Amino acid sequence: MNFKKFIGDRNFYRTVFAIAVPIMIQNGITNFVALLDNIMVGQIGTEQMSGVAVVNQLLFVFNLCVFGTLAGPGIFGAQFFGQGNTEGVRNVFRFKAMVGVAVLAAGIMILSFFGDGLISAYLTGEEQSGDRALTLQSGKEYLSIMLVGLIPFTATQVYASTLRETNCTVPPMCAGLTAVLVNLVLDWALIFGKLGLPAMGVRGAALATIIARFVECAIVIVYTHAKSGRNEFIRGVFRSMKVPRELAVKILISGLPLAVNEGLWSSGMAFLNQCYSRRGLDVVAATNISSTIFNLFGVVFIALGSAVGIIVGQLLGAGDMEKARETDTRLVFFTVAAGVLTGSLMAAFSGVFPMFYNTTEQVRELASRLIMIMGIFMPFAAFMHAAYFTLRSGGRTFITFLFDSVYVWAVTIPTALLLVTFTDFDIKKVYFLCQFVDIIKVTIGFILLKKGVWIRNIVKE
Repeated sequence: MNFKKFIGDRNFYRTVFAIAVPIMIQNGITNFVALLDNIMVGQIGTEQMSGVAVVNQLLFVFNLCVFGTLAGPGIFGAQFFGQGNTEGVRNVFRFKAMVGVAVLAAGIMILSFFGDGLISAYLTGEEQSGDRALTLQSGKEYLSIMLVGLIPFTATQVYASTLRETNCTVPPMCAGLTAVLVNLVLDWALIFGKLGLPAMGVRGAALATIIARFVECAIVIVYTHAKSGRNEFIRGVFRSMKVPRELAVKILISGLPLAVNEGLWSSGMAFLNQCYSRRGLDVVAATNISSTIFNLFGVVFIALGSAVGIIVGQLLGAGDMEKARETDTRLVFFTVAAGVLTGSLMAAFSGVFPMFYNTTEQVRELASRLIMIMGIFMPFAAFMHAAYFTLRSGGRTFITFLFDSVYVWAVTIPTALLLVTFTDFDIKKVYFLCQFVDIIKVTIGFILLKKGVWIRNIVKE
């Protein structure tokens, strides 16, 4: 085997790091603060931590719906930028703004009317009714405030995603870093009543988050408009919200499968956790801890996946197909190697992280085992993430829809349901087997990448 085709030169890694490192730093600090936030809420009690965790599962679905809705236009944005077409990027931004508002309105409406019932669906384990009542109340308090934060979150994603597609990754990173620092300080002050502020518990955690999101949103928007010389797409962008019909149709055809995919995938993940929660509230708390740790360690391969989409998308838009294939091979290899390293570290220290939580020994032990399982399978997750972004970069959105969300609902969720309903396996065995079935998805992804079905230019005149 010729290993040289998997290793890039200095310029290759310089380009990758220029895009990926700011995303890694931003996501890394964001997830680190989320970990500290989790620990601080956990100091109040396991029920409060579980209530917040359930709501965050629901918000995760909304967040992914926003990402998915913007991802389709983003493919065109990256390729237009690679082509040097500023007007194309401008029209993509307008399209993003309109669909972002639509998703925002739908999300607020659904969570406002059905939030209580969705939270209750996670609290079906065999636990004392008092525990369930406290968990439900904590979740409702947290959600009622967090709904406001959906507004700045959506606006930030519209702007920041376009900046990244035009190779401007540092300003969104700086905005994110500022926001997480604000969030961290306000979390400490508002949860526990420091700096002369009232002790608000879970409501304080929510308030701190939405204030931080408004700060991040303001920084990103002000930078984009103030630096219109660098960000040419923003000049005159709101003089008209008209998007050429032909382009809008193209984006809808390519982007709709992505939007549906992210909605189905994220709701699938939420449903999967609901399946696990049938084993009791201890499982809710343990999966919350393990997921938080996974998100912290997963920032490396997640950022590299974003780099795959941006770099390969720009090469495809420029028409350099051979270079795109060569670059993608190296990026996928690098992403998987990063997954092996971070997964090994995560598994090695799996017993340490739960010790920081003020919870029961049973929850700590269970969380430790789940973290170890996640670490073992992280290389799988890294490859699937890179494969997803490779397919997406060439506009193969229907294939990504089948590869991602259809697989979750057709394979992973039925596996979990069967194991939870018809076996007496403990949650650790169930969790391991649900991760293991992803080997089928890895095999499918390898075949698709090898065949090169993703290699195409979708913005060619």
